Amino acid sequence: MQFFVFLQKIPKECIMENEIKRCVEKLLSGAVILYPTDTVWGIGCDATNEEAIERIYTIKQRNESKSMLILLDQEAKIPLYVKRIPLIAWDLITQTDRPTTFIYPTAHNLPSKIIPGDGTIAIRVTKNEFCRKLIHALGRPLISTSANVSGTISPNTYNEISKEIISEMDYVVPENFADSTDYKPSRIVRFIDDYNFLIIRE
Repeated sequence: MQFFVFLQKIPKECIMENEIKRCVEKLLSGAVILYPTDTVWGIGCDATNEEAIERIYTIKQRNESKSMLILLDQEAKIPLYVKRIPLIAWDLITQTDRPTTFIYPTAHNLPSKIIPGDGTIAIRVTKNEFCRKLIHALGRPLISTSANVSGTISPNTYNEISKEIISEMDYVVPENFADSTDYKPSRIVRFIDDYNFLIIRE
């Protein structure tokens, strides 16, 4: 009982910090992890690690012609991975009231495996506290893709993720770090040019 009381007194921030350190070590070693985002749980890895990205395609049995999105912890980092940001982008980003993935033209500084033939890249700035702090500590974007085999129903919550997918992970972040209240995929918006965009998924 005394030991339990001691654990209860450990600040939440310390618990999260320790978990983030553990995840960063694994990600830098090329691990594929299951982790919470601001929407559904995602399969992810260091977005600059081509071998880890290849593993995710294999786990999901996903055609490599289908790109995957990256998560960032803040809007200020978008120019690191997009050469030319459409003029309308910043207005849309600041007006967004729910998790939204934006598809930008002219991707750069990322592996070719996640850049389709048209040179675009899908980016979402996450609002999940754990995920945001993890990306900041890693210093690199995270790949994020739904935790399912391609062609099957995407799970909305951790409990819906198949045991087969979980068994393929190098590491699974504890469920209590999820804070989403909107368990569904993000809205997807594609920029057409400086002033026009298309809502692909509402």
